[in-house]
Amino acid sequence: MSSPISAQDLWIRAFHPAPQAPHRLVCFPHAGGSASFYFPVSAGLAPEVDVLAVQYPGRQDRRAEPGIVDIGVMADRVAEALLPYAARSPLTFFGHSMGACVAFEVARRLERTGRGPAHIFASGRRAPSSCRDEDVHLRDDDGIIAEMRAMSGTDARVLGDEELLRMVLPAIRSDYRAVETYRADPDASVNCPVTALIGDDDPWTTHDEARAWEKHTTGPFGLTVFSGGHFYLSSRADEVMAVLKEHFDTRGATR
Repeated sequence: MSSPISAQDLWIRAFHPAPQAPHRLVCFPHAGGSASFYFPVSAGLAPEVDVLAVQYPGRQDRRAEPGIVDIGVMADRVAEALLPYAARSPLTFFGHSMGACVAFEVARRLERTGRGPAHIFASGRRAPSSCRDEDVHLRDDDGIIAEMRAMSGTDARVLGDEELLRMVLPAIRSDYRAVETYRADPDASVNCPVTALIGDDDPWTTHDEARAWEKHTTGPFGLTVFSGGHFYLSSRADEVMAVLKEHFDTRGATR
């Protein structure tokens, strides 16, 4: 008789496990993204940092599961999976685009348990209180594919494989619906520091929209601007890694 799958096994991936590391980073993918997007981050920070990547349903090894169309529900599930890790040591969150919204909502839930994260890096996403009218999730398949190509964040092998692309589109549509219908309370906040990261040529997140994250934390706030578009973190990977390493070096110095 097989054992039931735990929430951690279902939602969390560790590509270079380092459970004894002094620091732990949790990475939240963008809409249409998967845990493997953060494989290079894991490789670059291990073994000094134990990197965990969230795997949303509807993709890769979870492709048979339906996608989740509500950020709040997604955050509930991820918070449950992360609670055992948060009990061991404070977590640092890094979320890109939709992942920044999920990270923020997971942080709020963990703070209610007294185990909130030590820091949130909110990448490529406007603040929770900065809303736009968006309708990608209402478009036909070709419209969603066009948006994915414009954002340049989807693996070219997926975009070039018609059969694979059509197979993952339901999950991608679910992601877009979740993030485009997400509305946070204007007063929603976390207690930990928040650092917003954006590309200077990102049409989906302006400087002012990113700076508005400051309204959503009672802790310190910072804004770092990189050269590039919405997926600046791919072309500026070394610079992003340097920011993360500096963060963990600073935390290590004050332990």
